[in-house]
Amino acid sequence: MYNSKIIGLGKYVPDNVVTNDDLSKMMDTNDEWITERTGIKERRWVKKGSGDTTATMGVKAAKQAIERAGIDKNDIDFIIFATLSPDMYFPGPGVQVQHALDIKTVGALDVRNQCSGFVYAISVADNFIKTGMYKNILVIGSELHSHGLDKTTRGRGVTVIFGDGAGAAILTREEDTTKGILSTHLHSQGEHAEELVVVAPGMGKRWVNDILADNDPNDESFFPYMNGTFVFKNAVVRFSEVIMEGLTKNNLDKSQIDMLIPHQANLRIAQFIQKKFRLTDNQVYNNIMRYGNTTAASIPIALTEAWEEGKIKTGDHVVLAAFGSGFTWGSVIIKW
Repeated sequence: MYNSKIIGLGKYVPDNVVTNDDLSKMMDTNDEWITERTGIKERRWVKKGSGDTTATMGVKAAKQAIERAGIDKNDIDFIIFATLSPDMYFPGPGVQVQHALDIKTVGALDVRNQCSGFVYAISVADNFIKTGMYKNILVIGSELHSHGLDKTTRGRGVTVIFGDGAGAAILTREEDTTKGILSTHLHSQGEHAEELVVVAPGMGKRWVNDILADNDPNDESFFPYMNGTFVFKNAVVRFSEVIMEGLTKNNLDKSQIDMLIPHQANLRIAQFIQKKFRLTDNQVYNNIMRYGNTTAASIPIALTEAWEEGKIKTGDHVVLAAFGSGFTWGSVIIKW
């Protein structure tokens, strides 16, 4: 058995910055309202015609991660792509990355776990490497939310939260099992699936032919719906539980967390967890203020920035934790 370790990180965000004041020109909202409830000041939205898509942003982040890992692109044995916003309904963007990077015909797997997507993808990659099946795996989290949001007052409760971007990591084999990814922990609770959901187009309730036949300008089924208060209450509980699960598994105390990278869903959630675990500002990394919630991309973007800023050092205990639609949640415990 091996461990896996992260040897390269990369990120990409669109150039187009959308501030809270910009949103106030589209809908009935304001900077104070958004900041107070979410902590978000601005986000990046892809401009139509820019060429940025979920797949191409993922490729840009991946190229940076590969370069920083110091490997050749053809050393990659497998690709895992986490997203809720693929370029096409099918196929998923994993195969687009394989083609765009012009690498050999390795496997490409797509993960649809929304906000916890990157954590789930890391867990899959970790276990592939632990068993010896693969040596180097490219893991990407990328999202293009902005083209699918309701940018009117009707949709403001959701639209102000989300941003676009991508992050990537290269995982490789580590023979020293005291280093690298120590454990991963995954959970789901499907009874709450419709508390944070995009219903259409889906085969279960409303497929494309239903939407076209009804031609209803008031149809909201293909816009995101979120029961915000309910999601928040569940998130703070599950974040705490799954972080403690990982610490307990590895005989670690809360005080031994050197860096917590929470999914950037809401700054108030991260602050609640920070206070509960008695962590300092230097032990938690947040960038939701600048990027909003980029779903599967949020943890790899934040992890990359924390590493770039020298906040993660060799020997540090790094904890990744996420909660989101499904409900699904998880954590990853790393000895850097």
